[in-house]
Amino acid sequence: MSDQKIADILKRVKTIALVGASEKTTRPSYKVMAYLLEQGYQVIPVSPKLAGQTLLGQRVYAQLADIPQPVDMVDVFRNAEAAYDIAQEAIDIKANVLWLQLGVINEQAKALAEEAGLDVVMDRCPKIEIPRLGLEK
Repeated sequence: MSDQKIADILKRVKTIALVGASEKTTRPSYKVMAYLLEQGYQVIPVSPKLAGQTLLGQRVYAQLADIPQPVDMVDVFRNAEAAYDIAQEAIDIKANVLWLQLGVINEQAKALAEEAGLDVVMDRCPKIEIPRLGLEK
């Protein structure tokens, strides 16, 4: 995917569901969530074990379908095997973008999401891409 396409996605996205959120401050998902909040995005954490709690001041939901508002992007911090089911859930909630984090590569999930009209970014991290593309606020 081109830098321009990634930049366009990051500029138009406002609400991000972060699947695989963790309360552990040393985990990449926690650090990325904190960074995205600092950058002005609305970040909704998704984690079955933390559902109903708050993380970085945001209510945690068990699954994407539980989020009571539209979501622009689904950012996936789960293993590659889980990505296909999450792609289907992202389609079901009418998200516009499926973002698979560094190391998360699933061609079937990508194909499924793209067939449904979603933009797909795979094996990248917005915390790296935002400063690299000069988009930091």
